Parts: sequence; C-alpha cells; structure tokens
Amino acid sequence: MRTIRIIEHISLDGVIQAPGGPEEDLTNGFDYGGWAFPHHGDEAGGAIDAAQGVGFDLLLGRTTYDIFAGYWPKQTGPMADSLNGARKFVATHRPDSLAWGPVESLGADIVAGIRRVKGAGGPDLIVWGSSTLTPLLIAEGLADEVVLLVFPVLIGRGKRIFSDLVQPSELKLADSRATPSGVVVSTYKPAGAMRTGSF
Repeated sequence: MRTIRIIEHISLDGVIQAPGGPEEDLTNGFDYGGWAFPHHGDEAGGAIDAAQGVGFDLLLGRTTYDIFAGYWPKQTGPMADSLNGARKFVATHRPDSLAWGPVESLGADIVAGIRRVKGAGGPDLIVWGSSTLTPLLIAEGLADEVVLLVFPVLIGRGKRIFSDLVQPSELKLADSRATPSGVVVSTYKPAGAMRTGSF
C-alpha cells in the first residue's frame, strides 16, 4: 500500500492558488500569483526536498498537471529531473491529451482510480496543488500525510485546500518547524474522528 502525501504552499487564510508565479493560475481573475516566492528561501526548499523524498510518483489534478507540464520539461536540475521522471497519475476527463509522461489517467471514477493506484504498491504518491483533488483525498480518507508550508501572507480570495466536502476529523502533528523567512512547515497525519468538549 502506497503512502499518499499532500504537499501544499498555503497562505495563513488557506489559499493555495498560484504560489509559484504571476501566470501560474489566473482562474477567477486571481492576480496574486507568486505570493510564496518572497518568503521561500533555502530552508523551505530543503523542507520540500525532505517531504517529497526521492523515487516518488505524482498524483495530480488536471489543472496542476497542465501547469507542471508547461514548466518542468523546460527546467534542469535535481527537482526537474525528479518531477519529469516521475510517473504521473492524473484526474482528468481528457486522457487523450496527456503528453507529459510517463503518465496515466485515473479513469472516469476518480476515487476508484486512486484506490487502485494506491493499493497497487510502488513509491510514495506526492500530491501538489490540485485544489479539487486534495479535498477529495481528505474526504475519502486516502491522504496519509499532509505537509503544509504556511506562508506569512493573507490573500483573502482564491482556491483553498479544504472544502465543505471534508468530514469533521482530527489530525496529529508529526513535525513542525519555522524557517527564518517566517514559513512554518508542519506535517500532519490522520488521527480519527473529531472530538468535542467544553471549557
């Protein structure tokens, strides 16, 4: 059984849209693209390398796949080599247009496709971005780890990691550290149903 690890750049108010650059994702007139860049730094990059590991596959929504496919094949270096060489499993209704490989569509039933890929064995499955796929993974109990790089910015609007699909539950903090630039990197694991109480 594979581990599914979600890695997200996220603002203090929960936005994950277009952290990497101004033209990354302009959906709904979003014009704050590149908000993570001024705060990134070597420490955040090292945290990403550690979370991603080596020898992984990618599990991506179609929008994130297209963004990555337009960028990473033109890059060089260890990160580019890792992402370009990884097998990509993509949630898409247009499987015939997947050109950045090695690649495979998850099929018409996305949840069944993810369960099949997860159960088949192999390297860890890394999820980047994918604001539609990520809430589905959490809602279906398929995410084993959530790594949040929380940036000291408030954006106000944009695509978010969590949605009303998610059932009330708890996460256990497995690791947390702050970088000199103010980014807090925290790793969470599922911890069962949400408890309530009173003070």
